[in-house]
Amino acid sequence: MTRTRVLAATSATSVILAVGAWFAFGPGPGDQFAQCSTSQIAGGTATIGGPFELISETGETVTDKDVITKPTIVYFGYTFCPDVCPLDNARNADAVYMLQEQGFDVQPAFITIDPARDTVEVVKDYTDLFHPEMIGLTGSLEQVKAASKAYKTYFSQQADDSEFYLMNHSTFSYLMLPEQGFVEYFGRDVSAEKMAETAACYIGAA
Repeated sequence: MTRTRVLAATSATSVILAVGAWFAFGPGPGDQFAQCSTSQIAGGTATIGGPFELISETGETVTDKDVITKPTIVYFGYTFCPDVCPLDNARNADAVYMLQEQGFDVQPAFITIDPARDTVEVVKDYTDLFHPEMIGLTGSLEQVKAASKAYKTYFSQQADDSEFYLMNHSTFSYLMLPEQGFVEYFGRDVSAEKMAETAACYIGAA
């Protein structure tokens, strides 16, 4: 057999073995959501999300395990935000409504980055404007900072000593699954329809 034929035969055998292994064992753990992914995460998905302890809109101390009991779209913002936060939360709520219409049990969650003004009562009234199942979370500044750090978000108060100060903050929304944790993030340019489509893919593949 010539060298060319040996190489061809070896390559063909490798392909057959690889295909056979795929059908026998399925894709590896890292490939579970390959068909759904729309972004690349530096360091991998395990670097985003994690334990937190906050105060719920009902006044109870809760952890991430208490909050993320079903697929959840998490957003960090503040209720005094004049434009970005209301639009993002409305978009997230619309995506959740679309997913629920498709039979997916999903919830939105809002974590304030302005706990000084966003009390339990304020957060509850705010989230009720967007979706009846949106979970509002606040807490001490230390608790909020810890949650923000876990999700790799940032926030800071603008230089303003008045009660009408604004906040600088990141604006990503995070899709969290109870068993897998963080799986995808969405920027502000993603429509509610695309968010719902992508989330449905992940939930279906979980």
